[in-house]
Formats: sequence, structure tokens, C-alpha cells
Amino acid sequence: MSVLRRMTVIPAAASSFTVRHMKRSEGVLVLVATLVCWSTVPLFVRHLAGYIDHWTNNGWRYGASALFWLPAVVWALSRGILPRTIWRAALIPAVANTVAQVAFTAAHSYVNPGLLTFGLRMQLVAVAIGAYLLFPAERATIASARYLGGLGLLICGVAGVLLGGGNILDGSSAIGVLLAVFAGFGYGVYGLAVRKFMYGYHPVFAFGVIALYTGGTLVACMLAFGRAHGAEVFDLGSNELWSLGLSAFFGIAIGHVLYYTAIDRMGVATTAGVLQLQPFIVSAFSAVFFGEVLSGKQWGAGVVAIIGAGLVLSAQKAAERKRAAKTDE
Repeated sequence: MSVLRRMTVIPAAASSFTVRHMKRSEGVLVLVATLVCWSTVPLFVRHLAGYIDHWTNNGWRYGASALFWLPAVVWALSRGILPRTIWRAALIPAVANTVAQVAFTAAHSYVNPGLLTFGLRMQLVAVAIGAYLLFPAERATIASARYLGGLGLLICGVAGVLLGGGNILDGSSAIGVLLAVFAGFGYGVYGLAVRKFMYGYHPVFAFGVIALYTGGTLVACMLAFGRAHGAEVFDLGSNELWSLGLSAFFGIAIGHVLYYTAIDRMGVATTAGVLQLQPFIVSAFSAVFFGEVLSGKQWGAGVVAIIGAGLVLSAQKAAERKRAAKTDE
């Protein structure tokens, strides 16, 4: 989800709704909060994988998130400041988000959180392919030596982590690795779709509508495919219920809006760059809670992957500065 454009432009129908311009220091705090929120999610979901199936996990977490933002959407509707076009615009992002979410949660049943979050870095590959096809103005940047070199390092680094020098980590499997990579591609498509279709809508309303679509779909999937149709959640202990609730609140309901806001204030490249720290944070905590230990070769490959991501993002940043300089002329 690293390709969202600035989203503070408010549609004319919502002109009565104003957004206070954030200070840069506040933007930094929002960005750090986003990193913290999203780093907790793989840990919570991995813990829950031993108690409930991924359909139940998704249904309850995204269902709760949809309910969390429903009042904001209803309020906007009642005030007449929710553009009618947002419902159609949110369809494709919601489909991509739903598919990616299913793969992401299912992967936790096969692979540990650290390995999974490194696999998610493949979203930058999907972003590169999609941006090249959808946004002609960016083709020169994507075709640059810095961008392509970074992309190559990213792919090699991620492959090195996932293969582990020939030894896949205990508790993981080829299915889990494939699901992690697929989820990464799915989130890349989701980011592209949000950029393509949701530009101009307020972040709260944009994600509120996407959450309603995604949550409704995942609840339906839970009722159709989940064990006991999702009712097994009532047998969970207090620790597991807290994990479910906190992952829904911090990872989805709050995390996504914080992410949109961080991009709005700090820019795409800066936000995505800081979020590349997520695999290292998750891997460190996964070692403590789940005994997941990455080998020295895997850590080295992870560093290579992040360096590659950094080159990709720096190429994007340089292109943004050039475009801004031309605009100011």
C-alpha cells in the first residue's frame, strides 16, 4: 500500500467539512504510531491462529472495524457531505483488500510472523508493475537504473529470507511462503487501487467505506466457511479475546487511517520507507513470543531487501521533487 497520493483534497459536496493542517512533528508521531500498530498485527494474528481459523479471524476483526467506522459514514451521509461517487470508487480497492487480507491471515497458519512480513515486501514489485501500466508519467522513474537495481536487490533479498539458505524455518511451509508473497502482491494492488480510485476523498470516509465493503464480505465468508460459522470465538479465553480486539482496533480500524494520514503529511516515499522497518520489529518480537529465529544469512538477506526497497523509494522521492520543482516554476 505504498502508492497512495495525498488525500486531503475534499470534494465540493464535502466543503463544509474541514481538516486541520497537521504540523510536521505531528506527522512524525502519526507515522511512528502507524509502524507500531502494523507491527503488532502479525503477532496477534499468529497467536490467534492456534485457536480460531482464518475465516473466523477475518470476519470478527474486519466486522468490528467496519462497525467502528460505520458511525462516521452514517454521520457524513446525514450531513450530506459523503459524495455519492465514493461507493463506486471504493469497490475495486475493497476487492483487492479483501483478497489480500484472506491470504495474509491464512498464511499465519503455516509460517511465522517474521518470515511472513519479509514476504510482504514483494508488494513493491506489484506496485512497480501496476504503476508502469497505469501511470505513464512514472514509467521513466520505474525504468531508471536506481529503481530497477533496487527492485532487483529487493527480490533477491526477499528470496534469500524466504528460502533461508536452503532451510525453511520450523513451523513454516511452501504454502505459507506462497500465501505471504501473494498477500504482498495483493496489498500492492490495493494501494494502486486506492491511489487510482480514492484520490480526493477524505481518509476517514475513504477507509470507512472500504471497511464496510471488506468487513461485510469477510463476515459473509466467515458464516459460510468458518468453523462453527464463526461461533467458536465465544469459546476463547480472555487473552485471546484481547488479542482479537486489539488487532482489530490497532491493525485495521486505527492503523489504516493513521497510514493514510501519515502519507498525507509525510509523503509516500517517507512513509513507505519507515514502514520497511516492520519486518525487523516483528521478527524480534516473534523470536521472543514464538521462538522464531532467523539465521545470519536470512538477516543479511533481509538487510539486502530493505536496501533495495530504499533505492526504489529514493527513486520515487527524487521523481517527486523534480515534479514539484517543475510545478513551482
